[in-house]
Amino acid sequence: MSFITAYGRDRLPSLTGLRFWAALLVVLYHLSRQVGTVPGISDAVWYGRSGVTFFFVLSGAVLAWTYDGSRVAVRVFLWRRFARIWPMLAVSVAASVAVWRVLMDQAVSLKAIAGTLLLVHAWFPQPVIFKGGNPAAWSLSDEGWFYLIFPVLLATLAGRRGRTWGWTAAGAVCGAVLLWVGLSGLAPTTRTWALDYLPLTRSLQFVLGVVTGLALKRGWRSPMSLPVSVGLVVAWHLALIPWSNAVPDSAWYSPYCASQLLSAPLFAALIAAAARADLDGRRTALGGAWTIRLGHWSFAWYLLHEIVIRVAVFEWGKPATKGETLLFWAGVLVVSQALAALAYLCIEHPAERRLRGLVVAPGRDAAPRRHRTLA
Repeated sequence: MSFITAYGRDRLPSLTGLRFWAALLVVLYHLSRQVGTVPGISDAVWYGRSGVTFFFVLSGAVLAWTYDGSRVAVRVFLWRRFARIWPMLAVSVAASVAVWRVLMDQAVSLKAIAGTLLLVHAWFPQPVIFKGGNPAAWSLSDEGWFYLIFPVLLATLAGRRGRTWGWTAAGAVCGAVLLWVGLSGLAPTTRTWALDYLPLTRSLQFVLGVVTGLALKRGWRSPMSLPVSVGLVVAWHLALIPWSNAVPDSAWYSPYCASQLLSAPLFAALIAAAARADLDGRRTALGGAWTIRLGHWSFAWYLLHEIVIRVAVFEWGKPATKGETLLFWAGVLVVSQALAALAYLCIEHPAERRLRGLVVAPGRDAAPRRHRTLA
């Protein structure tokens, strides 16, 4: 999971607003599955883990939009990404391990902690490792991989024609379908890791985002309106309800993996439509002041919300009635969002600024001569 850097932040405010809604989708997914269901809402968000797919596509789009033609040195780019995600990751891992160890008296594998802090945990098929440090942080291992390959992707794709980007996007979408079917014979646990967690598999979603961002940067505008793209995303998640009722999640052809692997083109269309609205100068509900603020807090919210759920369930148990479930949900949403705001203001944003200041990008004219750059 990655977010807009301070460089160029909110140039496309609707994308910042979309971050909040994608994070909310993930939070409601975890509340539904780990706490209890709320009629109607839980049905719609039962596969809300697809919100992570949105963030992977968004990450590629925003990075391509931000760095295409910027001539920023690769080492500066990588340091900026480290400064963006690692401080909050470290804090969330410390909090998660403390809750497990102190409150629940459960040991956490040192390999899992080390793997999480080094951003390599999703490469290991053992759940005790890729979920150990902080279960929500598995996606940052994928993001770390995306950051490493981004300079190569940008150098390869930036100078190509639009037709090449179109074929690349089509290849990424078809590749996801082929992987889904091709890995169907694996054992369920291994298949879940390979399709849902492994950075190589998720790279297709990042690539789709990169070509979307490049196309937008070079002047392409989506023919699809923002309301239509939102409607398609909502319709997709509603269509998963009868599919879920007919097929158990354990089956390879269930909507569990499909919801994450097949939603990428819909999210790319949503990102392109929202960006078009911003670039055309049209105000959207996604670009409001409070929505942007919530979007800024969404990274911390994503990393902290499961810890809050875990503590609440441990202290009070799972609610027994629908009314209690609603109150439980409301309490978790308020507390986790408040903690996210505090973490953003006191830890995430100040730490990012301080770390970014340690590595200053060279002058524009000097960069091409002295450093490998993101041209």
